[in-house]
Amino acid sequence: MEQILLFEKARWFIKRGYLLQMSYKFDFFLRLFFMFFNILTYYFIAKMIGDAGSQYLQSYGGDYFSFVLIGMAFSGYLQISLRSFSESVRDEQMMGTLEAMLVTPTSTSTIIALSSLWSFIFASFRVLVYLLIGVFLGVNMTNANIAGALVILVLTIMCFSGIGILSASFIMVFKRGDPINMLLMGTSELFGGVLFPIEVLPAWLQSISHLLPMTYAVNGMRHALLQGYSLQELAPEILPLALFSLILLPISLVVFDRAVMRVKAYGGLVQY
Repeated sequence: MEQILLFEKARWFIKRGYLLQMSYKFDFFLRLFFMFFNILTYYFIAKMIGDAGSQYLQSYGGDYFSFVLIGMAFSGYLQISLRSFSESVRDEQMMGTLEAMLVTPTSTSTIIALSSLWSFIFASFRVLVYLLIGVFLGVNMTNANIAGALVILVLTIMCFSGIGILSASFIMVFKRGDPINMLLMGTSELFGGVLFPIEVLPAWLQSISHLLPMTYAVNGMRHALLQGYSLQELAPEILPLALFSLILLPISLVVFDRAVMRVKAYGGLVQY
């Protein structure tokens, strides 16, 4: 019975997200339009670079366009995680519905998870579009290990969700000024290996890259989709992502629950 109720709640949240998205159809198609041109930009940059950086790209297949396409596509999950949970909290505060949602029998962790379901579904749709355009432009994924990519994807979403819920906790209490969002959005492209291999960085900066889950997520996806690595070969990416998930997700749910209790104590749920 509880599972049926949870499914119905999830379906309701997804339907609400879909209806909100489709109420701004022009914005939807505009995003897809500029996404296509963003991909083309890196396609021609890769043409210009040619084999200039091949020594850094050999472990990723040797092709810069394939490298950066995967990085751009899957870094979107971090952006969604950092935005969707906090924006959901912010939107519910501004609409005056947050307090009503949090006093329902549904647990706080369930509400915060379900509220961002549509965002992750839409992010997955965008990733699919990225990959299809990439294949059309010559990216070779014939050896892709789909099962390995799905394992990396699930761990990536879990890990990034933990970061996103921590971000939402700051918004819940302070309304504005989220240091987690600012820090990771500002450093992930530089240190996370999204646009270039971390091997081009000095050794002391590479050590920072190894502390970021983004590094393992995009590298794991590249190895799985471009080179068809087996699960055993993907272990150097899977194990750190699993560790990040096991640490970040429970901690973030506890922190968010404490943030809710704090704002309830002084009646700040409806303040924004």
